[in-house]
Amino acid sequence: MQFQSLNIIDSILQSLKEEGYTTPTPIQAQAIPIVLEGKDLLGCAQTGTGKTAAFAIPILQLLSAGRVNEKKRKIRSLIVTPTRELAIQIDESFKAYGRHTGLISTVIFGGVGQGAQTNALNKGVDILIATPGRLLDLMGQGYISLDNIEIFVLDEADRMLDMGFIHDVKKLLKVLPQRRQSLFFSATMPPEIIQLSNSILNKPIKVEVTPVSSTADTIQQYIFFVDKGNKNALLIDVLDDVKIKTALVFTRTKHGADKIVKVLLKHDIKAEAIHGNKAQNARQRALTNFKAQTTRVLVATDIAARGIDVDELEYVINYDVPNIAETYVHRIGRTGRAGANGTAFSFCDAEEKAYLKDIEKLIGKKIPMIDNHPFPLMDHNPVKEPKQQQGRPNHNRPKPISNVGGKKKYYGRR
Repeated sequence: MQFQSLNIIDSILQSLKEEGYTTPTPIQAQAIPIVLEGKDLLGCAQTGTGKTAAFAIPILQLLSAGRVNEKKRKIRSLIVTPTRELAIQIDESFKAYGRHTGLISTVIFGGVGQGAQTNALNKGVDILIATPGRLLDLMGQGYISLDNIEIFVLDEADRMLDMGFIHDVKKLLKVLPQRRQSLFFSATMPPEIIQLSNSILNKPIKVEVTPVSSTADTIQQYIFFVDKGNKNALLIDVLDDVKIKTALVFTRTKHGADKIVKVLLKHDIKAEAIHGNKAQNARQRALTNFKAQTTRVLVATDIAARGIDVDELEYVINYDVPNIAETYVHRIGRTGRAGANGTAFSFCDAEEKAYLKDIEKLIGKKIPMIDNHPFPLMDHNPVKEPKQQQGRPNHNRPKPISNVGGKKKYYGRR
């Protein structure tokens, strides 16, 4: 199937061609016709399935067909998403797909001054992408009216719930026009999310693509068992492979992300961190540098990474094994996107073995182990030690064996 078969208008098809898109992903193929028919949609799709284009393309087409010549544009479509990074990414997609439609989109989010955002709103926009807090703030100041909303999108609903935005969403629902088309996307469908969708959607058609419990077949997954105190050394050793041009490294905490960056920089590995404590301009600069490959390693926490969309990202490294199994699926879904190949490494210490067991149960497969690395797990049954002794380096570890036949061992390749 090609995009032409979905009855997409020429101006958008031209943009898709310029972006190098010819074949829609499964969720795009299913969702675009439904949205173009004006029906409400309930989309269950994990990260990396192409769902942004699944709603952006038909929204651009519907708004293009109903354009009204007015002195000032009015907001006709609202997309609400939980994080700044994801909001920026969605706005970039609308601008890319809609560059020949004449429609104008803008993005608003907290953590930065509102001047540039209010200036854009005052000039008039057709499509607004927003995070909940800043949206409600500017509505309260009178900069935003939702009276003309024709299409409303709630994206990453499960993450919205996790981040405590559910009450903000309910406030928005009270002021949105009753007659509207609504699109609801979530990677998971727990009871709370189903209840929320029922309050937003009217006779929706459900589209479900790749359940959250599955991982893409294009992603090679591997486990390194390693003592906690040796994770930094293992990361340096893995990154010694020149074939790893860029890598997205996940850590459980913001403080941990900053510590990893310091270690990498000491070893002349260009790295930056992206998490909630970073200023918005610093976060965006780090993401831009990573996309341009001027930064080799981007170290991220889960919430900050939800909006990271990097073409042809080949490596994801779980420095910490996530304690929620579904999070593992979301993390490694940053690679192996749109049919491309990817590799996911996970560093598992003794205390994280229980998390690994949950992950393997969820995805229904045993993750292969790489045991020929220089920092094997020694403390298989950890006991609680004084805090200052935990994570001490294992000086009795074997000598590095990463160079085989004069060449760096390429982890993950058989």
